[in-house]
Amino acid sequence: MRKNKSHTTLLKMENKIINKVQADISVAEEPQFNIYGEVEPDVIEKSVWDKSIKVEENGYYWKKDPVFTKGSEITNDKPIIVELFCGCGGTSMGFEMAGFEVLLGCDIHAPSIQTFKANHPNCSTILGDVKKVDPTTIKELLNGRPLDVIIAGVPCQGFSLNNRKRHQEDDRNLMYKEFVRFIEILQPKVVVLENVSGMKSTGNFVEEIEKDLSRAGKMTVKSKLLYAPDYGVPQKRSRLIFVGIKDDEFDFNSIHKTHGPETDKPYVTIKDAIGDLPSLKPKETKKKYKTQPFSEYQELMRINTNGSVECHTAPNHPKDTIDKIKNTKPGEPMYQKFKQRIRLAWDIQSPTQVSGGIRPQFQFGHPQDARGLTIRERCRIQNFPDDFIVKGGTVQGRVQTGNAVPPLLAKAVALAIKKYL
Repeated sequence: MRKNKSHTTLLKMENKIINKVQADISVAEEPQFNIYGEVEPDVIEKSVWDKSIKVEENGYYWKKDPVFTKGSEITNDKPIIVELFCGCGGTSMGFEMAGFEVLLGCDIHAPSIQTFKANHPNCSTILGDVKKVDPTTIKELLNGRPLDVIIAGVPCQGFSLNNRKRHQEDDRNLMYKEFVRFIEILQPKVVVLENVSGMKSTGNFVEEIEKDLSRAGKMTVKSKLLYAPDYGVPQKRSRLIFVGIKDDEFDFNSIHKTHGPETDKPYVTIKDAIGDLPSLKPKETKKKYKTQPFSEYQELMRINTNGSVECHTAPNHPKDTIDKIKNTKPGEPMYQKFKQRIRLAWDIQSPTQVSGGIRPQFQFGHPQDARGLTIRERCRIQNFPDDFIVKGGTVQGRVQTGNAVPPLLAKAVALAIKKYL
């Protein structure tokens, strides 16, 4: 249990600040269309979306002094985690599923922190640039307890295979140095860092990071590429995971695969993942399930719901985009220049879901309906259960779900780590 003293007041203060961030952004008076023909009614002023502006420099990224919101005190004996660059909280959710307690999440993206707080209401949060955050803030929150696990999902744009301009000189690639700074001061029992698979093919960054994390934590840090479908994720997504254990060496073979050829369960398909969600026309919203779950995955996604579906609103497409999706065979690309932008098929896993930068368009067409995916469907493909709350609207919901680590992948890693604590 946690002692919750002034949480409600602090949460109101944080939401007021975040809402001010969004209010400060100018909204276009008329709906606009992106290059794929999708209506974008919430376009902010043109200068913010200039192609020369990096993702983290748009108006949703907090540039002022960090805003700290204190959560309630931890009074149980569960192992404690802190997550830097937490995004909307996919990794934290996976560790919670494995029996860990989340102490704090920190991120510069205002809608992500709003989402993190909505789904981890008792946690402390820091909205702001991690470079401006003092690690002793976390020491004070620990109140004399040792930190069990520190986690970071450092910015990956410079490494991502989906970034056609990626290169190893991208200054975002060195953000892991901030993670090193926290490790040096907090000296956790376990260090976990995740990034995209493209890091392995960009210079010698993997070896450098292993060396720096090992030195900072006084431990041996190793890394391995994990394939998300092996852990029940209906998405062909690979993540590079670094793990270090104090006074021990982590065995990646202890991460138990739950699906695939090495198990008795087949990979989860798109039909398994989203086939029970209500069919929609463009712009349509439905808030009730129309069918009973017909897969184990759907049952898992619905476990804490009361029969209602949130964030299940179809994108607002013009007729030519609807026709484009309708005339594309499931499993095939909708646009020849963008092979990853396919119309999904029921019997496959999704390609890697991406955030899409600061103006993310719909990425996938629905297998049956002539439309893009809803935020709820994107959440399902990323393992977020149906009671997971996404803040910030459709566009920022795409950013958050595309950047996230699938909770079931994180859970598998967490269960293996727990054996060492």
